[in-house]
Amino acid sequence: MNRRFLFVLGSARRDGNTELLARSAAEQLPPAAEQQWIRLADHPLPDFADLRHDSDHTRPPSDTATGLLLDATLAATDIVIASPLYWYSVSSLTKRYLDYWSAWLRTPGIDFKATMAGRTLWGVAALADREPSVADPYTGTLNNSAAYLKMRFGGVLLGNGSGPGDVLEDTEALTRAKTFFTQEAPLARFPYETA
Repeated sequence: MNRRFLFVLGSARRDGNTELLARSAAEQLPPAAEQQWIRLADHPLPDFADLRHDSDHTRPPSDTATGLLLDATLAATDIVIASPLYWYSVSSLTKRYLDYWSAWLRTPGIDFKATMAGRTLWGVAALADREPSVADPYTGTLNNSAAYLKMRFGGVLLGNGSGPGDVLEDTEALTRAKTFFTQEAPLARFPYETA
């Protein structure tokens, strides 16, 4: 089966450092791997309301932002969260997208949890700090989301960049980008789980 990558761009800024790093990594994908790029700022999701105990859930129409993102997520073998590191975690646009996963768990007819099992979640982030451990909460958010859904987790490709285009000067990140998607992603585990 050919891989189909969904790149979820979580920056409020077009062509920011995170997107540049994600596109650098995507250039290394084989031609047979399909790519779909969705900029969350271009498809704003409504405020998320947690209605899991209050209402019937229905599948959102495909011509809405929620329906577009649901359809693209379900069609992907690999989901790449390309969000800059904002206050040590994902951007608000990205967090809202992940919040919708809670609603999709209850949407009839898609069996979101079973559908996502075995697929791979990746992260790409630019940060304005030379210390990579400041991204641990970001990595934890993605790893734990993947673990809950029994997905694989390919890790997070980090690059340094604060000003426009700075990440293109981070030669270590660009080198890692060349092989980032070639690694075999293990099944995600919660930090408290043992092998």
